[in-house]
Amino acid sequence: MADKKKRVAVIGYGGMGGWHVKRLLTSDVAELAGICDIKEERRQLARENGLHVYESFEAVLADESVDILTLAVPNELHMPMAIQAMEAGKNVISEKPVTVSSEDLQKMIDTSERTGKLFTVHQNRRWDADYLLMKQIYASGELGEVFGIESRVQGSRGIPGDWRGKKEHGGGMILDWGVHLIDQMLGIVYDRKIKSVYCRCDHITNYEVDDGFQLDLYFEGDLTARIEVGTSHFIKLGRYYMKGANGSALIPDWRMNARVVCCKNWDEKDVVPVVTAAGLTKTMAPRDEKTITESELELPVSDVHDFYRNVCRAIDGEEKQIVTHAQLMRVMKVMEAAFRSDELGAPVAIDDEIC
Repeated sequence: MADKKKRVAVIGYGGMGGWHVKRLLTSDVAELAGICDIKEERRQLARENGLHVYESFEAVLADESVDILTLAVPNELHMPMAIQAMEAGKNVISEKPVTVSSEDLQKMIDTSERTGKLFTVHQNRRWDADYLLMKQIYASGELGEVFGIESRVQGSRGIPGDWRGKKEHGGGMILDWGVHLIDQMLGIVYDRKIKSVYCRCDHITNYEVDDGFQLDLYFEGDLTARIEVGTSHFIKLGRYYMKGANGSALIPDWRMNARVVCCKNWDEKDVVPVVTAAGLTKTMAPRDEKTITESELELPVSDVHDFYRNVCRAIDGEEKQIVTHAQLMRVMKVMEAAFRSDELGAPVAIDDEIC
């Protein structure tokens, strides 16, 4: 890669904008050109933190030294700002979700192809260690034919009291957390097309947008993936659970290793019934070490700044960008099908292409 660092301007100095700024200040491939925000109090905070502040979006576009714009603004602004930036000769990283419809996304992709500027989305949770471990377990085949995967994120604080709770800004949990978990699930199940989806949205503390949802993805080969997000859960279920014909894997929480149990002998003789509540059962009797193997797999080490490294190298033509346009469109179409399924109260078929 070229020795000169790419100069990045961060648009929006809120929570995620601040996250990007901190990483750019210590980056080995990029440097912070400055920030831009419509709120004076955020601009003042940036000045107090010793950052260069652009007084307008147009001022950022006019700065010829800026190579990349990172858009950390409300969702409905991603498309117009990304298009304007690419038209001005800037490469663009958008925060997720990329935008609010596949039609808008296609306009962004078309602009990228026409201008020759890189355009991608900050899918940072591709570097979550728990996701990477489940992806590894699926690909290994050690569970046998996988027929079920569950991915959950649950909390009890509702939707944050900002634009994320407003429909006009592209709020709601499908567009906030769903975009991450769908992207992860499509990364785990890399080898199958989706046949249909079924989604039910929650409106427990917010009636304008979904504040939780349960989304089932029905893949070819009789594999069902359940994605669940909740903001009114005071007891959380496991983060990941994978079921195969020959074993199961569980990651209870983000920070915990995976527990993997595999069967080594199906033909167990003389199963001893166990008492469960007010009855006996052989079916649910636990197995012992004669018929199963149990192991613990450690979370892998990852570095989320590999995203920026890839973007910079892709701009220089040294790598292909990791988060591709086709992947963005696939996730967007799954989200649109989820909204449509919730409206209809029925499964929705999807024309899927593995990418």
